Amino acid sequence: MHTLLKLFSLALVVLTTGCAQMTMGTPQPTAENTASLRQAKLAEARVGAFTLDAGKPAQMDKGHSLRGAQMQAPTNGSFAEYLRESLRVELAAARLLNPQADAVISGFLTHTDVAPDIGTGTVALSARFVVTRGGAKRYEQELSVQSEWESSFMGAVAVPAAAQQYEGLYRKLVGRLVADPAFRQALAK
Repeated sequence: MHTLLKLFSLALVVLTTGCAQMTMGTPQPTAENTASLRQAKLAEARVGAFTLDAGKPAQMDKGHSLRGAQMQAPTNGSFAEYLRESLRVELAAARLLNPQADAVISGFLTHTDVAPDIGTGTVALSARFVVTRGGAKRYEQELSVQSEWESSFMGAVAVPAAAQQYEGLYRKLVGRLVADPAFRQALAK
């Protein structure tokens, strides 16, 4: 009976206070991606526009509901812009970012999902990247990453874990791009 009363009290608090807002952390470069970019001997590049892919629902770019909490990106509330910023900080850390460069990397967010289900949580992220040089398209490829983990029954544990897993996917997707031989060829010096 005591446990039931606690659960009822918790439900009442959630219902009366509304959804909690969570904002993802600012994108940070990773040692792995920075090293990979430096070793690849790439030309400097600038980062162009990153938007939601045409035909996708606008909400896909704006937020995810995680067991009553609402997660959003710190980049104007856009996951596409969060991906852009994730790539930008990695290029800057590798000293390959140049706003005057001839090579431009742009992208389209094609899929994003966060599911902190009880038992197994999953996250997925996909984007189509485009590289142009001198106005000519040199690369276009859709890349995807996903992850799963043991997800707690308790929302207070599961929600932060899901947010952390989801943020990590952006760094992982940039790493996947950097490792793609066709991308490296498109930006070769």
